[in-house]
Formats: sequence, structure tokens, C-alpha cells
Amino acid sequence: EASGVVLGKSADKLFSLSGLFAVYKPKGPTSAGVLNLLKERLLAEAGVQTNGNKRNQVLKIGHGGTLDSAAAGVLVVGIGKGTKMLRTMLAGSKKYTAIGLLGKATDTLDATGKVTEEKPYDQITKGDLENVLQKFTGDIMQVPPLYSALKKDGERLSTLMKRGEAVEAKPARPVRVYSLSLQQFQPPLFTLDVECGGGFYVRSLVSDIGKELSTCATMQELTRTKHGPFTLEEHTLYEDKWTIDEIARSLEHCMSLLPGEPSHKKLKTEHPGETAVSCE
Repeated sequence: EASGVVLGKSADKLFSLSGLFAVYKPKGPTSAGVLNLLKERLLAEAGVQTNGNKRNQVLKIGHGGTLDSAAAGVLVVGIGKGTKMLRTMLAGSKKYTAIGLLGKATDTLDATGKVTEEKPYDQITKGDLENVLQKFTGDIMQVPPLYSALKKDGERLSTLMKRGEAVEAKPARPVRVYSLSLQQFQPPLFTLDVECGGGFYVRSLVSDIGKELSTCATMQELTRTKHGPFTLEEHTLYEDKWTIDEIARSLEHCMSLLPGEPSHKKLKTEHPGETAVSCE
């Protein structure tokens, strides 16, 4: 293809990028939407024409675990051969800061949903809340929310719910909470720091805490502050840094954080499953 010759150094650099890095997902867009914007930015900077051209299929990019639209924070991105490492990231540990609201329940378990129940909460003390948190630490069983990216017959539960179809709750499943602490208590609001394993829903946690306190609760805000070794403060690229050079720099730094990954030459191994991210 003649157009391939015209592609300059920046396109060559873009298509040679390989590994994992982290971007900041703001509140509002979906995780997939953020990824598409990132991809468009990079292809535009490299001067790659995407209209009617399958060239953008060549840029392999994916994320390591959905953040709800209403949530913000660390979104781990795999590019090139790094996409093969994303499955490991999904299972890795994550840290969140969540703000819960006592006395109200919604159908989505967060602030985007319709209020389904209201109950008094004035009897609840800081001590009550702290005592309840112990029950949600360690290996616990959790029922995932109906409004979620989990699938039934190939369709997301959230899509089925929005269409008004009857959706049965998924059965409770084992999840792991490494640590859970109360950071602030200003009724009706409370702030939690949570460190958990893969497949954990903070929305469900907040809702379950409400029930355990004989009231109800819904999640007002959620920020993912850490995913695997990547933190919000140190490793996350904001939108103004979504350039080929910044990502190349970030990849070098981020790949050194992964255990047993002294360089991303290792990514060429036959068994991407071996590049496990420790979740201690």
C-alpha cells in the first residue's frame, strides 16, 4: 500500500508501543468511550487516516477493567502486546475511595439511578458504621448489581434493565476485601477507602452496609485510586498528556513496576499468562 510509505516516524513509533500504562478516566464517559478518544488522539497525531481505512484495527489497545460512567480514576490501558496482559490486571487488586449516602436506595445502587426507598438514618453513629465494616472485610460473598456490565445471553444486564426486561439477580459470588476503613462520617454522608480483588462492586458494598445498619444507602461518588501497581497520583496520564511521546515515557516507567518485567522485551514471551501482577 503506497499510503504506508507516507506514514512518518510518529506512526512508526505509535505502532511500536507495547505494554501497560494508566490514564485518568473522568466522571461521565464510559471506559470504552475514554479508550476510543485515546485511540483517535493517537492515530490523529500519527497522521493515520482512519475513515474507510482498516489501519486503525492495527493499533491494538484495550483496558484492564471497566470503571462505571459515574466513576473516575485509574484506567489501566494495554497497547500492542500489552493487551495480552490485561486479563491479569482484571484479577489484580484495586483501591477505591467511595462516598456513600445513608437513608436512600436507588435501582442502580448509585446516584445515577431512581430512588426506590427512603429510611431514617439519624440513629446511626460512627461506631455503628465502623463495627459493620468488619463484617465486609476478608473473603466475603457479594451479589453483583443488576445494573452492571455482567452479561446474560451475551447482553449486558444494564442494557436488559434499561429495556425494561425482567432480570434475575446473579447469584452471590466470592470476592476479597483486603482492607476497608471509614475516612469520614458526616451524616448522611460517609467516606470509605476500600482495597479489593477482581470482580468486586463498591456499589454493592455501600448498599449492603446500609442494609446491615437497618437503613439503606447508595453510592454518591467513586474514585479508583490504584489498580495493580498503578496509582492515581504517580502514574496516571491526564487527557492533555495523551501523546505518543508521553505514553512512550509512561510505558517505560510503568513496565518497570510490574514484577519480573525488567524490560518490555519480555512481552514477546509465548506465555503472556506468566506476566502475573501480584495483588498482595
